[in-house]
Amino acid sequence: MAPPRASGEPGGSGAPRLRRDAELNRLRLIAAAREVFRERGLSATLDDVARHAGVGVGTAYRRFPNKEALIDAVFDDMLGRVEEATREGAEDPDAWRGLATSLERVAELHALDRGLREVLLGTDRTAPRGSEFGERIKGHVDRVVERAREQGVLRADAEPWDLVMIQQMLGAVTDRSGEPELWRRYLRLLLDGLRARPEHTEPLPGGGFGERMTPPGAGFGPRKDPPPAD
Repeated sequence: MAPPRASGEPGGSGAPRLRRDAELNRLRLIAAAREVFRERGLSATLDDVARHAGVGVGTAYRRFPNKEALIDAVFDDMLGRVEEATREGAEDPDAWRGLATSLERVAELHALDRGLREVLLGTDRTAPRGSEFGERIKGHVDRVVERAREQGVLRADAEPWDLVMIQQMLGAVTDRSGEPELWRRYLRLLLDGLRARPEHTEPLPGGGFGERMTPPGAGFGPRKDPPPAD
């Protein structure tokens, strides 16, 4: 007869198995939170995330003492993806392509992720995370702008902060219009405004958007068809 496994060995019932289970639950909760915050924003609760993850509320609170701790874990993951996009843009040999592509990739993340937009639009509750965001990507954004100036493709009076404000503007387009792809049209307009040689413009995507919208004075948003006549 084989000797019984010692507590903590593979297949045993000790601390290592508990630690593995705890880590799996933590990762499951982070993945669920990413999806819940993406769809519902940061107003979603830890209970909502636990249900989406398929774990008990008690398990969720053992892994994360409150929702803020969970948001921090999710934000770090999102920030890593944004940082990667800006770093790759700064390293692209073609400075204009690097600038345009990094702006597009980050705007795409904003459009798909409501929670990320809420962090970056700088509400009081998310301001510390917004500051961390700025600290981690500032060097890459500065480098993107510096290299684009050196190559003569970016207007001389453009500043790194302009790229940050452009991202916030594009996030507002997604929030206010309800059109998940409309930001691409305004990114193209803004990129053309950044060019050192504006004659090198490209056709705008998303034409006809205005025809689908209500007039600003009537409440900005998608136009609602009138109810059918009786």
